[in-house]
Amino acid sequence: MADSRSQKVAKAALMATADDTEAAFYEAMQHADIDRLMAVWSDDDEIACVHPGGPRLVGSVAIRAAFEAVFANGPVRVSVAHVRRIESTTSAVHHVLEKVQAMGPEGLQTAYVLASNVYLRGAQGWRMVLHHASPGQADDMQEMIESSSVLH
Repeated sequence: MADSRSQKVAKAALMATADDTEAAFYEAMQHADIDRLMAVWSDDDEIACVHPGGPRLVGSVAIRAAFEAVFANGPVRVSVAHVRRIESTTSAVHHVLEKVQAMGPEGLQTAYVLASNVYLRGAQGWRMVLHHASPGQADDMQEMIESSSVLH
């Protein structure tokens, strides 16, 4: 029982902030590590994930199956740019631009994705409750960089 408790404490320590959770999510993708990737998700039954052009997946079983399919060809290299944050003491929403590179039938393929990651803070630290991704374009990266220097 002590081992279980120390594992939970260590896991929560690794997820001390929403940024820590996000870093763990993308690192797990880099290594095609499904167990590490699923560890960032909340235990809530209503967690959800939408991949670009895909349906809404609800629950850990559906989300795990979708990422296992993504990892079928190996790790996915994801570079995250231009993170925008809305945070409170118990929730955080991160809007990001992802540059995704993965092996496909025709070799290395690159895609740009606009994603929203939602995190909640609970007894186990910060956990992901939603990853919603939509197709983007290479131009999105330049537009986002330029818009960050514009004052409104």
